[in-house]
Amino acid sequence: MALCIKNLMPLVTCSSVDSDHMLRAAELADKSAGYTAPHPNAGCVIARGSKVVAEGFLYGQGTRAAEIKAVEQAKELAKGSTAYVNLEPGDCHGDDSSVNALIQAGVSKVVVGLRHPLKHFRGKAIKALRDARIEVNVLGEDLQNRNIQEALRACQLVNAPLLYREACRIPFSVLKYAMTLDGKIAASTGHAAWVSSKTSRKRVFEARSRSDAIVVGGNTVRRDNPRLTTRQEGGHIPARIVMSRSLKLPEDANLWDVSAGHTIVVTQHGANRTFQQRLARKGVEVVEFDMLTPKAVMEYCYDRGFLYVLWECGGSLSAPAIESSVIHKVIAFIAPKIIGGVTAPGPVGELGMVEMTQALNLSDVSFEQIGPDMLISGYLHPIPDLMPIIPAMEASSPELMLSASDGPNIISFYKAWNAYGAFSNFSPHPIKMISKCGDYVTWKSVEHYYQAQKFEGVQDFLAQECIERIKSAESPEEAARIGRTLERQRPELVRDKWESVKIDVMYRALKCKFSMYPHLSSLLVSTAGSILVEASPHDLFWGGGQEGEGLNHLGRLLMRIRAELLEDDSGSSRINLSTWSSIV
Repeated sequence: MALCIKNLMPLVTCSSVDSDHMLRAAELADKSAGYTAPHPNAGCVIARGSKVVAEGFLYGQGTRAAEIKAVEQAKELAKGSTAYVNLEPGDCHGDDSSVNALIQAGVSKVVVGLRHPLKHFRGKAIKALRDARIEVNVLGEDLQNRNIQEALRACQLVNAPLLYREACRIPFSVLKYAMTLDGKIAASTGHAAWVSSKTSRKRVFEARSRSDAIVVGGNTVRRDNPRLTTRQEGGHIPARIVMSRSLKLPEDANLWDVSAGHTIVVTQHGANRTFQQRLARKGVEVVEFDMLTPKAVMEYCYDRGFLYVLWECGGSLSAPAIESSVIHKVIAFIAPKIIGGVTAPGPVGELGMVEMTQALNLSDVSFEQIGPDMLISGYLHPIPDLMPIIPAMEASSPELMLSASDGPNIISFYKAWNAYGAFSNFSPHPIKMISKCGDYVTWKSVEHYYQAQKFEGVQDFLAQECIERIKSAESPEEAARIGRTLERQRPELVRDKWESVKIDVMYRALKCKFSMYPHLSSLLVSTAGSILVEASPHDLFWGGGQEGEGLNHLGRLLMRIRAELLEDDSGSSRINLSTWSSIV
């Protein structure tokens, strides 16, 4: 049974200075939204009294932690200071780098906005800091008065997607629509361009850039032929998801152009197989479900690692999504227009309610004028408060991820913030690889090196420019996006025989990573006897696939390196990799 951790120390009064610094930490944390795939948003402020001496924020998964950046900026001023972090530190370095940075810098106190929502991180950093005799105050636990309410709320809002994902086991989902003053999203003919103003549409593009995926239904594709892009250079590009049971979709649609972004079509098992094949030839990913429902799709998106999903669908899809409780927030743009029409569609279809007392009420409602339009937003489900159900520390270790079956233990890893995230090729571990010139070149991550090798040796300006852009990309997500985009748009620029050499390229990069970082090699060796599986549901080459149908080459390479490390230690390999081969 989960236990509630209560600090036995007396409650501390939170000053307005503490509140101001925590608000700033939350504001910093939000800066990364829209630049890389969503991740836990973390900001850090180091202050001496009311004076801020350093700031930092986590730009994206696979980049240096907010606490490390702030400590480096503060230098000697960090000693005796107070660090304010909107989220309990928790990174995928595998060596508690964030906590160690604060301890080694000599900070005297750390104020934490929220305990980490992920169980394998929750409470761990707080305990480590207190064990190092650093005073730690947690908003709502150690600090409780009116000054903290605004700061605590800001910390919850900036990481709302992570809180919802952990509590509900589905991504944070937002329903967005624009309607006229009389509640219509289109004319009776279906014409819908444009309901809202240009200013409102710009805000929609910003919302898209903060999301992992955008969901539309088949009707929207047939009627509007949307592109669902962010209309901005660089930054995060969300996946486009089309839900259609029948797959009676246009042969040519803007969403089938995957050079602008990845498209996933989710459908019922066995639907229109001929059309599925046509989509696959265009590079569109097709995923079949035994029963296509909003809940099933969101559970799939959860497995895929998505945090934030934006729904831009019509009423026939928004209604079942609301009914199945997968919509957490609504943002509605109301234009000062009246179009009328008995058959003109509204934003939400039939919900089966016959009395006004059955209406769903939004909480935390906000109003904002956007150009000539009014933006109303609010939550259908309150932001989860995970504080009362903090598990005991011994109940949150990574070992709980091991299979309890009679067969071999299976350790799954995927995103860089998972318990075994340090195994990911997206983890923030720079590597030094020798170049063709014989010089050692530093790459920010294994993924940076891997993406650049796609174009190595190609005598073309675009290919060479792409390598330099990949090398300077701040996060592995950006490096992957740059490399994959050029590969899709200009496949002729990919080096000869890439498909046959890419496994060896990845192996050499991973080998370098685990050779350079002793704590990573120790972590890898500690999994001896277990099967390692990259739990990517969509990558059937590097990952294990949704139902174990993937080749899991990344997991295989890690087990190979693990065997080599054990052989180096003992003179003979103690790992029998045939176990994995027999169950693939």
